[in-house]
Amino acid sequence: MSDLHAAAETAVRQCLALESDESCAVVTDDEREPIGEAIYDVASEITDDAVIVRYPPGETHGGEPPAPVAAAMAGADVVLAPTTKSLSHTRARTDANEAGARVATLPGITEDVFTTGLDADYELIADHSATVREQVDGADEVRVTAPAGTDITFGIGDREFLSDTGIVHEPGIMSNLPAGEVFVSPETADGTFVVDGTMMPHGLLEEGETLTFEVEDGLVTEISDDEIRETVENAADEVGDAAYNLAELGIGTNVAVTELVGSVLLDEKAGGTVHIAIGDDAGIGGDVEAPIHLDGIIREPTVWADGAEVELPQSE
Repeated sequence: MSDLHAAAETAVRQCLALESDESCAVVTDDEREPIGEAIYDVASEITDDAVIVRYPPGETHGGEPPAPVAAAMAGADVVLAPTTKSLSHTRARTDANEAGARVATLPGITEDVFTTGLDADYELIADHSATVREQVDGADEVRVTAPAGTDITFGIGDREFLSDTGIVHEPGIMSNLPAGEVFVSPETADGTFVVDGTMMPHGLLEEGETLTFEVEDGLVTEISDDEIRETVENAADEVGDAAYNLAELGIGTNVAVTELVGSVLLDEKAGGTVHIAIGDDAGIGGDVEAPIHLDGIIREPTVWADGAEVELPQSE
């Protein structure tokens, strides 16, 4: 059995629990075809109602896929989407969930991340996520600080924390794969966050390299990096201030991720890290739609929920 096939077995059988009487749509693109084909092969072993849909890579994370791809997603019981650009924060993914599909997105997945990230105990990840949720659920205010200079406070309001555990067994739910985070779309935020881990388009930052973002009233007002600023400005030409929305606070709960490797998909799940995102939050409990969703990973954070320090799971 190849490494790709073994990882696909975990994704399809353990994480998605595909059954023989269900339909499955595998959505991939020209740059992720080997991973898509491995998932399709496993799905085809289980059900006769499996399809694979391939399209050119999208231009940005959170950009909508072509209409036929969205239709395939909405018409399936189970969707797995190994793609270059993320489909997590798209109407296509939301519509598929609302139609009852179980969805796993694998944005920016590489063969190495696929084979490494799917070699994990997802029941343990679910346990760690539940422990974090117990500490943050119901909090009105969450503050995050970190040695590189982060000091930002989030007003949670009526929003709910959600868990991404990789266990996608109920209709209408979704997860990233690899998985492992507790996250929320806050109603507002103020302060500074300094990314010193991974953020696209840079990948894994070098030691001492940082990206600084200033936030006021839930909007990013200053961006230190020219490339990221240009990406956000281009999105703002289309949707205005929505592109600057402080979209997400996430807490990593996957203790199997022992070091950051430069993949946002994997690194944002690492136990003992926090990630903060800019742009779209409509897919995670917010009300802002934008064609981007940019996550930045922060090392060695301290998190307080209503003044009480949160015990974070630590990667070994």
